Amino acid sequence: MPVQKNQSPKIQRVISIVIILLGLVLLAFMVIVEDEPGALPLFLIITGTAWLLFIQKKIRK
Repeated sequence: MPVQKNQSPKIQRVISIVIILLGLVLLAFMVIVEDEPGALPLFLIITGTAWLLFIQKKIRK
């Protein structure tokens, strides 16, 4: 099923939120188990947040 042009930013917003949530869950797990956050969860959170801000700006235009 093809994605309509106006739905693409909304789908990307959901994906970026999922990436942020995955990063937060992984960060909590790493802190509980290893007592340090690790680079991958922080990278996921930063990347997801940057992507979300970019998509939000694109949706407003």
